[in-house]
Amino acid sequence: MAKFETIEDIIAWQRSRVLVNNVYQVFKISRDYSFRDQIQRAAVSIMNNIAEGFERKGNKEFAKFLYIAKGSCGEVRSMLYLALDLKYISKNDFDNLYNQAFEMSKMLSGLIKALRTF
Repeated sequence: MAKFETIEDIIAWQRSRVLVNNVYQVFKISRDYSFRDQIQRAAVSIMNNIAEGFERKGNKEFAKFLYIAKGSCGEVRSMLYLALDLKYISKNDFDNLYNQAFEMSKMLSGLIKALRTF
């Protein structure tokens, strides 16, 4: 596994940043403020838990935070279904964000697996 010097070196963190920005863009005009805040917090949690875990400087601690980030990916995906059901977003926006969150979850699983082997 490549050695990361900073959080910015971690592809999963880079992709989570893109996901956060996309979630903010799609839901920025939502008038359901509690829903909007919750999905935004869940997305930000992915990015921040990757960063916090990395800064702990131990593979075991890093993996623990990656599991939390992975859980937040599930929360984002679940809320996207609700957003679609409530017609807060288009099917196209749903598909785009869902695929990003699903890919993020797979990336985190791969990173966790790699950390376990070291």
